[in-house]
Amino acid sequence: MKTLIILCILFSASIVVAENLDERKEHIKKMENSISKESSVRKARSESVLKEKNVPINSHLPYIEDSKAAHIRTTEEVALRAMALLVVAVKAEGLEQDIVNYLITTYDLSKAFSANEKVFIEDLNPSQHDKTQFIWRYEAAWVLLWSLGFVPELDSPTHMCDVGASVEVLQQRTREQFLNDSTLRTASEILDQNDLIYRYHWAVVDARIKGLKTPGGVDSSVVLERHYALNWLVGYMGQEWDDVSTDT
Repeated sequence: MKTLIILCILFSASIVVAENLDERKEHIKKMENSISKESSVRKARSESVLKEKNVPINSHLPYIEDSKAAHIRTTEEVALRAMALLVVAVKAEGLEQDIVNYLITTYDLSKAFSANEKVFIEDLNPSQHDKTQFIWRYEAAWVLLWSLGFVPELDSPTHMCDVGASVEVLQQRTREQFLNDSTLRTASEILDQNDLIYRYHWAVVDARIKGLKTPGGVDSSVVLERHYALNWLVGYMGQEWDDVSTDT
């Protein structure tokens, strides 16, 4: 009976994965069939940047949605997500649990964490694997801080973000001040970065598959985190934080 239950669970999980994959394929196909001038210009601009950086280009990679089709998150959604990511990252870096709890209370973030983040936040003795995974969230937070106007620009993904500067953005403000100082960039600006990192990510994955060195001095982990955060920002397939896919 126990074996039968396990098999049923595995079968159900495989159905969910298959359905999710089919949905993603259908979404990509839909993007390919609805090319706007805006998307076309954006793709060409991204490819020009990659060419300058000596990063391989896949000209057949689909166009992404334009500003009319994308579902950009609200300023408050992004601000709360950025604060939650910073708290998760400082815990992963080794901040004492008492201080983590203080931050959660001070910034009223108890409901801002995703399900996976909540488990990590409440774990008094997280594994090294989990700490390593969540410390990379500084990169995702950096993208959101950029989108909110706290970071002037996103430069090439060849090195890690300024962790100290990202933490200071929050340290220097109360919750209310952080929310009030947040000004979400335009959909066009956000989609520009989304399109660019999408094409960067394809080059990274292609190099890995072929056993080649990552092109253009790109940091593959930085690329992944940026792509993850930007896909969430533009509402890619309506996925919530823990379920964001970074298709290439």
